[in-house]
Amino acid sequence: MTSSDDPVTLCIPGMQTHLHMYVHGPEDKHVSRKIREQGLWEPFETSLIMSRLQAGNVFVDVGANIGYFTIIAASLVGEQGRVYAFEPDPGNFGLLEKNFALNFLQQNVHAVRGGLSSWDGAGQLYLSEDNLGDHQVYAGEGVREQLDITLYQGAEYLRRQLEHDQFETIDLIKIDTQGSEFDVVKGLMPLLQEMPVPPTILIELTPFSLRQAGSSGRELIELLAALQQGFWIVDHIEHQLVLSSAEALAQWCDDVDVVDGDEGFMNILLECEERRACCNET
Repeated sequence: MTSSDDPVTLCIPGMQTHLHMYVHGPEDKHVSRKIREQGLWEPFETSLIMSRLQAGNVFVDVGANIGYFTIIAASLVGEQGRVYAFEPDPGNFGLLEKNFALNFLQQNVHAVRGGLSSWDGAGQLYLSEDNLGDHQVYAGEGVREQLDITLYQGAEYLRRQLEHDQFETIDLIKIDTQGSEFDVVKGLMPLLQEMPVPPTILIELTPFSLRQAGSSGRELIELLAALQQGFWIVDHIEHQLVLSSAEALAQWCDDVDVVDGDEGFMNILLECEERRACCNET
């Protein structure tokens, strides 16, 4: 793990708490570089997460990377809440641990060096050389260095942990796993469907990567549709949520799939009316 010697001070609009982060060195040309230069990563997605968390909430960060969203969420949910962060890469996980310790958030962050899946067992992580947030749990194209990791069946793991920590529900889940989102959601689905009010879900939708991982964008959308929530496209250019539907998003995925090499992606938000009415979004 290579990291900058001094932590970066985050500059997040509307954030009352002063947060700081250790980031990777110049070998990471994406997340760490952006945070180092601007003190901010994915500003609209950041605002969406901030508007949907309050003291006592539970946040699950799947693909936590170096902990940017983890420490933001942990500072918002406070000691009465909990953040469960999953990151399989040892370099990223090392910075994740340093970052919640740096911000004195050890009491409400449960960090796991591993990934979520639809099954328990050993897996492989295929590493990107210049984008340390682009590691993936499938071979994909090209030659990548790989390492052994542990995968956890999401519903079983989180059900046990929630019971241990005496929480009854999850309020918000962020899933960004570079193509393995279908397997993550499949593993979580038994738990999510047990909850009287399903959590809000912020998830990346990349048909190209999903195909490489052995599923498809349509399969992911149809699986998520079983939760019977509203679908919104996250427009990070105009900073707005655009109402969509499972049918429209599945068709978009089909359209992307027929174009060879099209790596188009978007983030989408799933939310039920009850949670949407209660969120702090302006």
